[in-house]
Amino acid sequence: MTTYKQVDESCFALYDQVPQRLMVHSVYQLERPNRGLGGIHLVEAPVSTPWLKDFCVGEDESVSRWKDRWDLANWAFFMAFDGDKPVGAATIASRTEGVNMLEGRDGLAVLWDLRVHDDHKQQGIGQMLFDMAKGWSRAQDLAQLKIECQNTNVPAVNFYHKQGGTLGKIDEYAYYTQPEYRHETQLIWYLSL
Repeated sequence: MTTYKQVDESCFALYDQVPQRLMVHSVYQLERPNRGLGGIHLVEAPVSTPWLKDFCVGEDESVSRWKDRWDLANWAFFMAFDGDKPVGAATIASRTEGVNMLEGRDGLAVLWDLRVHDDHKQQGIGQMLFDMAKGWSRAQDLAQLKIECQNTNVPAVNFYHKQGGTLGKIDEYAYYTQPEYRHETQLIWYLSL
């Protein structure tokens, strides 16, 4: 039976045990009729060779290091457990100096992270964690939730759309300085709370 709870920094080592990876079988390609004057269409297309995208590669991606970069006083952390085993986690960031994703807006929260262990996907864990994060944000009188994902993460795109998110920004060049991610397009969703 899966249990859920809000956690603090003392659980960061457990949080780091939840992998955040995805087998990419398809991507959302951008089509621009009339070079964009006809709008931008996202069209799902299969990839020729599926690949594993691991979001948590390297020591710099450790959740434990977040406290070294930012003041986490206005952040919330949620975890899912199967017995004692951590199987899911989510983080919400708000009202934090130096976090560009917050756009300097007091009423904005960012879904900083949402992950579910490979063996526990498609069991509603991500939905429950998302709902907890959204509920916490509402309780903090935050008006809007901002969510970043990439065109290579089709399940995430579909999930955030299903949650009622509106695609507010598409940036083909957001990862241009990162050669391993240069081919990806940043998608920013907004959800009114």
